[in-house]
Amino acid sequence: MSAAILRHPAYLEWPADERDRLPLTLWDAQSIAEAVGGTASGDFQVAGVEMDSRDVVNGDLFFALKGEAMDGHRFLDKAFANGAAAAVVDRPVDYPHILVEDTSVALKALAAAARSRVQAKIIGVTGSVGKTGVKEAIFASLERASRGAAHRSTRSYNNHVGVPLSLARMPARSRFGIFEMGMNHAGEIEELTTQVRPHVAVITTIAPAHIENLGSMEAIADAKAEIFMGLEPGGVAVIPADTPHYEQLRAVAEKLGATVVSFGRSMEAEVRLLDAIPSANGGSLVTCEFPEGRLCYTVAEPGDHWVTNSLAVMATVRAAGGDMAAAGLALAEMGGLKGRGQRHGIEVPGGKALMIDESYNANPASMRATLAQLGQTPSSRRIAVLGSMKELGDFAEGFHGQLSEPLIAADVDYALLVGDEMRALARELGKPAFNSLGKPLEWEHCSSAEEAIARLEEFGLIAGDAVLVKGSNSVGLGKLVEHFT
Repeated sequence: MSAAILRHPAYLEWPADERDRLPLTLWDAQSIAEAVGGTASGDFQVAGVEMDSRDVVNGDLFFALKGEAMDGHRFLDKAFANGAAAAVVDRPVDYPHILVEDTSVALKALAAAARSRVQAKIIGVTGSVGKTGVKEAIFASLERASRGAAHRSTRSYNNHVGVPLSLARMPARSRFGIFEMGMNHAGEIEELTTQVRPHVAVITTIAPAHIENLGSMEAIADAKAEIFMGLEPGGVAVIPADTPHYEQLRAVAEKLGATVVSFGRSMEAEVRLLDAIPSANGGSLVTCEFPEGRLCYTVAEPGDHWVTNSLAVMATVRAAGGDMAAAGLALAEMGGLKGRGQRHGIEVPGGKALMIDESYNANPASMRATLAQLGQTPSSRRIAVLGSMKELGDFAEGFHGQLSEPLIAADVDYALLVGDEMRALARELGKPAFNSLGKPLEWEHCSSAEEAIARLEEFGLIAGDAVLVKGSNSVGLGKLVEHFT
């Protein structure tokens, strides 16, 4: 480049940024070896990090992790056939590699190095319901405002392997990092949040997910509040104002020195809903208030639960120093995620039917929310394919039986109940009282996703039908969605 160009005012006035001195490549052999305390077989650079050989693409670093039943070293040939640039291994191999004593320990060490080298604002997200959707919406908001300099955990990589993997993938030049954290037992989020070290920690809501392992709603709230234990000094805790556990969450956050920001409908909420009305695209037009003013924006995702989710997003973006107007634009453009609200138009006799894919997860709160949304969806017939809700323990029968109320309220024409736990709902729907209330609800119980596919084929979808498919992932209702879409 000529000296004359470098003297041009546009270059002279270009703002300096320390991130410009950071490497463009994700990792090189030397930086990986230093981070994990391993030995590099040679020089190389990698553009991504992966632990599943099937997902490896050109330029990835493949971690050969060892579990109880699987050893990633068995899949090295597959990983390199798919384009891996190098691997992290615990034995010498004929491919470019970093040799370490324990690959799982090495992954955590690389995650720690990734977290230490960035100058980004880090956000952690957890909650009983909505954490993946909220995480994606926060990412979309901050990516838009930072022009592509935001990073987040993909899919639902929110456990003891997924979180360090997501951290290890974070580019050095990131301005924002958004990480989801999940749990089944007490203590798990504490371990994850101390790796993530967020500046802003978000709890979407408290609901009876994993109550089988934790025993009570109060214990669930305590387990979710563990996310505040990893907050950086001066960090912000974003919590739902409308939950009965608000004071419990607030007390934990304040004890740990966090600034508390609440969101919701409550008059005391710092980011407060003023109004929400249906919008032309099927979503909602939302007006919220916060200390600096008001903002009106559109949420593309349908349902009252997404109105609340949007408030969590706005509170988080504000706490992270992001652009709330850009967040409003991002929320207006977001589509449903696979298994978490994605909508499909499917060809059927006479035209098209709508299939709403909520097959990835289910608990009592999310079941009620999505059934309520189905009840507001314009359609000629409403069909609900409901799979069992897992990890409810002794509470399972009661929670499944209680779904009769939102099912009837949604004016469902036909319900397919899938899985053993759904027998409780079948018993409830079989009571004479339900058959005498207005339009009769036709329903069937089946044991598997394959049987549900056959029953739904038999029933026959027609133009104008709206079909909700929701259940815990282990029920396998994703197969039904794939079959019909």
